Amino acid sequence: MDLMTPTITLTIFISLVISITQKMKPKAKLNIMMLLFLLSLIPINSLTNNNYTFTLSSSPLIMTSTENINISIMMDTLSLMFMPISLLITWSIMEFSTWYMKTDLHINKFLKLLMTFLIMMLIIVTANNMYQLLIGWEGVGIMSFMLIGWWNGRSDANMAALQAIIYNRIGDIGLIMTTMWLMNMSSMNMQELLMQYETTHTIPILGLLAAATGKSAQLGLHPWLPSAMEGPTPVSALLHSSTMVVAGVFLLIRLNPILQNNKYMTSLCLIMGATTTLFAAIAANTHTDIKKIIALSTTSQLGLMMTMVGLNQPTLAFLHMITHSFFKALLFLCSGSLIHNLNNEQDVRKMGGLEKTTPMTASFLTIANLSLIGTPFMSGFYSKDTIIETMMNSYINSWTLMMTMIATIMSASYSTKILLFSLTGYPRTNHNTHKEEKIIMNPLLRLMTMSILAGTMMKLSTLQTTTMITMPKTIKLSALIMTLIGMILSKDLTYMMNYMKPHTSNTLNTFFNQLLFFNMTHRTITMHALKTSQKTSTELTDLWFLETLGPKGITTTLIPMIHLSTQQKNLIKNYMMIFTLTLILYLMLPLSK
Repeated sequence: MDLMTPTITLTIFISLVISITQKMKPKAKLNIMMLLFLLSLIPINSLTNNNYTFTLSSSPLIMTSTENINISIMMDTLSLMFMPISLLITWSIMEFSTWYMKTDLHINKFLKLLMTFLIMMLIIVTANNMYQLLIGWEGVGIMSFMLIGWWNGRSDANMAALQAIIYNRIGDIGLIMTTMWLMNMSSMNMQELLMQYETTHTIPILGLLAAATGKSAQLGLHPWLPSAMEGPTPVSALLHSSTMVVAGVFLLIRLNPILQNNKYMTSLCLIMGATTTLFAAIAANTHTDIKKIIALSTTSQLGLMMTMVGLNQPTLAFLHMITHSFFKALLFLCSGSLIHNLNNEQDVRKMGGLEKTTPMTASFLTIANLSLIGTPFMSGFYSKDTIIETMMNSYINSWTLMMTMIATIMSASYSTKILLFSLTGYPRTNHNTHKEEKIIMNPLLRLMTMSILAGTMMKLSTLQTTTMITMPKTIKLSALIMTLIGMILSKDLTYMMNYMKPHTSNTLNTFFNQLLFFNMTHRTITMHALKTSQKTSTELTDLWFLETLGPKGITTTLIPMIHLSTQQKNLIKNYMMIFTLTLILYLMLPLSK
């Protein structure tokens, strides 16, 4: 087993690289992805009862006086559990893409970028030193930039791609700062680093927190995630489920021993996570674009994972990351199917009655939403319910618990809103709907199966060997009660809206809809910079610089000098007088002779 696990991991990496570099038909790439997924399931068997860690290192590539830099792969519970999940989701999304992007001329390039995205995420997951992690970290950033701006003929797509890369660069400063600190003060190797975690300073921890905030779109660096919806739907599905956004939380889970003894940092994670969860859930309720609602839902769930990191429960955060990956990918692909069938209509208010026209997609969308809100015995329930129970039984600030409970109500509310608006009632669209094609049912079916069974399957692994906790029945059922409240409120509000007159949004609604007015801040900063530069160029350059050193400046400098050397002052009277005097003198001279 010791030899088999590294061999399988290397086979996966090499096969992915070969499939990208060589020219292949999309179907061949899908077959490779399927085989690699089945191959990646083999090492999981050793993890069901044990928690082994395997490492595979190359000989040093760069030798320095302080340390040797080599390629090193770490295979433990986190990486070996995450690999088959990311491979399954990427395989399903690529298969969906062959239908969704069928008319795109560069479909092969698109699939290559998706596979490169997957490789970069696998590098992050299996990295055994900070150099490797940084390569994967920057790689997913570049891939997200290229894929979000795939339709680069649209200015919105270009802006969203730039927004994603700029926000991530702000967060990356933190990771680079941590890497530099570890290079000087500690070790770049993961095992050595985690062995001396008790002596860790606050600076690297702050850097890790900043990196996770940027990559996982926590409050403060959150606006890029809803904007990223400008990319094709398969990109959104991959970005939000198993790559990119979970990288930030994964980093904190991987390096959790560094964080766990620092109470200030764990408290900061807890507060940031709870605030993000609530804010994103409320913001999702104010939007009507189906993709933006699901995107803000991702931010909300990432906040929940961050809360668990703050509670020193990294395993629970990882469990929620796994279950969330499946139903979030399914949600995006279902929304993509609806958008494609409605000729690119994304507003839920213009949908309706789709349970009749697209019954399979409607069923899958319902299952994904039920899993998201934590319906008992579906995958989301096993992680979300356990998270809330853990918070109930821990010594945390009741404010954080209250934020999470309200966010649970809001999650149920926006999920019900999507279902009621898009699937039920009468059709509110003028578009001709296409038929559901067989090609998209296979990937959706796979993800739907995992959205139901993933939580139950995790019970077999070491991720859910939790202790038995006794608690009052009300506390045990609190998450379910909050979910039901959210669903009932959403249903009532939806039906009330049908009989209300149209009115302009109030300030609070606009505040959350505009994501804390961050978009306005973008515009304000840009406009101020533009105005300042305009004033600088016109007023300072034209009026001052050119006035003092240009033609006028030369004139004002030369005139006094001319006046000193000559009497020509441009005065006609002076000229006439001098001319007359000279003439009189000339006439008088012969007379004197």
